[in-house]
Amino acid sequence: MAPLQASPLLHDQQILCSLFVVFLVLGAPAAAARRHAPAAAGEQSAYLAPACREHTASLAEFGGVGDGTTSNTAAFRAAVEHLSQYSGDGGGGGMLYVPAGRWLTAPFNLTSHFTLFLHSDAVILASQNISEWPVIAPLPSYGRGRDHAGGRYTSLISGSNLTDVVITGNNGTIDGQGATWWSKYKSGKLKYTRGYLIELMSSDTIFISNVTLLNSPAWNIHPVYSKNIVIQGVTILAPTRSPNTDGINPDSCSQVRIEDCYVVSGDDCVAIKSGWDEYGIAAGIPTEHVIVRRLTCVSPTSALVAIGSEMSGGVRDVRIEDVAAVDTESAVRIKTAVGRGAYVKDIYARRMTLTGMKRVFWMTGDYKSHPDDGYDKTAVPVVEGVSFQDVAATGVWKEAARMEGISGAPFKGICMANVTMEMTKPRKVMWNCADVEGVSTGVTPAPCGQLQQKQDGAGGSDCPFPTDKLAVDEVTVQQCTYSLPKAATVAARTTN
Repeated sequence: MAPLQASPLLHDQQILCSLFVVFLVLGAPAAAARRHAPAAAGEQSAYLAPACREHTASLAEFGGVGDGTTSNTAAFRAAVEHLSQYSGDGGGGGMLYVPAGRWLTAPFNLTSHFTLFLHSDAVILASQNISEWPVIAPLPSYGRGRDHAGGRYTSLISGSNLTDVVITGNNGTIDGQGATWWSKYKSGKLKYTRGYLIELMSSDTIFISNVTLLNSPAWNIHPVYSKNIVIQGVTILAPTRSPNTDGINPDSCSQVRIEDCYVVSGDDCVAIKSGWDEYGIAAGIPTEHVIVRRLTCVSPTSALVAIGSEMSGGVRDVRIEDVAAVDTESAVRIKTAVGRGAYVKDIYARRMTLTGMKRVFWMTGDYKSHPDDGYDKTAVPVVEGVSFQDVAATGVWKEAARMEGISGAPFKGICMANVTMEMTKPRKVMWNCADVEGVSTGVTPAPCGQLQQKQDGAGGSDCPFPTDKLAVDEVTVQQCTYSLPKAATVAARTTN
């Protein structure tokens, strides 16, 4: 008897139930679970962040109305402008407090030495009036928008050339209300590329924690051309059939730490990028020194962690550990093609727990998406040094692996150790391999011939995993306190 086909809504509900079970097994981060009562005017409350702020203002002081229908665009922009006076050297920095309520807004920018803090019952709602979303230039390393040639809509929360930016709270929510965008995208009614929920560009020291992101128009968090980035205790949720709702996409960034995050999305939960074909090659800004740990992912059509396909600035030194996936297409997926150029090197993954996977390993050197016909057909990417160890997968229903390099430029240095994949039923072909080279030990079912050579020398049955500590792992948080202004101050600012 053929299995009953669940409705999309029921399917997503089942996925969320599975994810909840994984939360119970792995343990949700305590910080993300904390909820605090709102601070009354003049009372002090505490939170954790790398930097504390000397000056605090509430959105309500600038005429904000949290009824879900009144526009707060002017209030957000005025509040950030007011607090920007403290962003210079010795200014002490500023924090914008978003109280409980539903705060509708069009896109707005942040400033340096700044914290955007959401109360547990605060919801920032993205305007569905697309005319309120400015169109901006494409990224230099892409040469065009990701969805369409030409420009792109700005992101809901943006910033460029900033230093020391924090987005945090007591697990408040930023809701992109993306259904309108998804519908217009699918029906071809958008002229420009959709905006993201958060995009911070050319910035140094970014900390995003303890917030929930819902229904982004496209990607959720996109740091680009930036460094020293920590994304911690973030929950990202979107329907699993929503288009391109990637979770976290570091792009031409260095020193990135992603940990204790939970992502249900219609695309890759984490996608590591560095520019697209000839534009990414010209920009030449790699993504390197990235940590992904304690990530839980649900994405039936995409990967737990993807590298590429836009990787033309190069990707090096990615460390993935203690991660889990439920009902996800693949674990670590490498996507590249002739025309991308550059390299994917030194990718390490260990201690992965996978349930209900289409396949476990997936690498392809023939990802056909290009920005235009001007890409260099001699720009052949180099893929080498990819290690997997201590992988336990159950409910694998399609194939164990699909690993297809490039003819004349095979993917080299693949290492697998202590990998167990339980198939839902026997398959005549469980591994599909071409143009790959590597070694393995303790892999079930037995890998393709190109990977069956045993490891030798130091390390025995282990695949390499770096032992040094990255600079971004040295970033620590401190307890900060804030007190909201008294009613008289609020009244004075609102009327001025």
